[in-house]
Amino acid sequence: MLAQVEASRPLPMSELPRIKRVLVRGANWVGDAVMTIPALREIRRLFPGAHIALWTRPALRGVFRGVEFIDEFLTPEMTSLTRMVRSLRAGKFQLAILFQNAFRAAFLVWAARIPIRCGYRTDGRGFLLTHPVKVDGRRRRHQIFYYLELVAALERALTGSTTVNYVAPDMSLFISPERRERARVFLVERGVERDKALVIINPGATNSRAKRWFPERFAALADRLLERGDVSVAFIGSGDERSLAERIVAHMRRRPVVLTGQTDLDRLVEVISCAQVLVSNDTGPAHIGAAVGVPTIVLFGPTQHEVTRPFSERALVIRHPVFCSPCMRRDCPIDHRCMAAITVDEVYRHVADVLDAEIAMPVEVASR
Repeated sequence: MLAQVEASRPLPMSELPRIKRVLVRGANWVGDAVMTIPALREIRRLFPGAHIALWTRPALRGVFRGVEFIDEFLTPEMTSLTRMVRSLRAGKFQLAILFQNAFRAAFLVWAARIPIRCGYRTDGRGFLLTHPVKVDGRRRRHQIFYYLELVAALERALTGSTTVNYVAPDMSLFISPERRERARVFLVERGVERDKALVIINPGATNSRAKRWFPERFAALADRLLERGDVSVAFIGSGDERSLAERIVAHMRRRPVVLTGQTDLDRLVEVISCAQVLVSNDTGPAHIGAAVGVPTIVLFGPTQHEVTRPFSERALVIRHPVFCSPCMRRDCPIDHRCMAAITVDEVYRHVADVLDAEIAMPVEVASR
């Protein structure tokens, strides 16, 4: 195992069933939040009768709407340490599990006097945790295992062994027929045709221009898809990405549906679940697509596809290895060659293959 609990204070096994209130400090970003789903399911398995509260950003509640492994969402006032500590103390939690790596998260659960505090020993916070976990960073594994290993390390410390599911981690999100129909109505009202296949395109990437494919190429891809005559194309994105959507539309000959800035996360999950294909940069909506079972094509450049690709057999990664990738930069200082190598023709071909159901999707497509 990569993760090991250091110098912990073992809990007698007879005490384990007495843990009835569990606090989980969730991840801060959409993609990371989706990648915690298998670990959250394992926490529910470990504490089946406990009340499990997820402490996360208010916007991320939409990702987890209706899930069976979370009982409560906490969004403490973040501007006042005193109010945050008071809010956490009021929860009377017996165990805190920290997926977030910041010192502040560990300090708050320590100050809230939560008896058992488990998290990775990062940011100099190990002394605040009763069960600090060290990670061997020499191996590169998918991010979902980073979260699963934390739960496994805790389970081993508490019970002497672990049965965490590494073989087939379940990161699915169930979308009810009622929610999906609500999204279809929303889409039709904005111009999506019910009798056509829906391709959703996510051209943005929060806080990273380097991860974005070029607007003119997204425009060319959308035009080619619309020229088929059997496809509706809808662009999604946050309100901050409206100007990006406008630039793309300005390059197009045909008119797509633009949903940029019109969906909160709750609605975005529902909308993506209605797509036949999702095309995205390496960012949160790509993970949502995989979680709701939509064939997802992800364009990778400066980031580590082994670590952050959507964890699904229905997700396809398009990438072209170059000497400077992965650089993990937010802005490319040279010629953006990792993304420039991805052509409209190859992306269109893979989207068309999915739409035409001619071939099964491989896990990765890369030039050599």
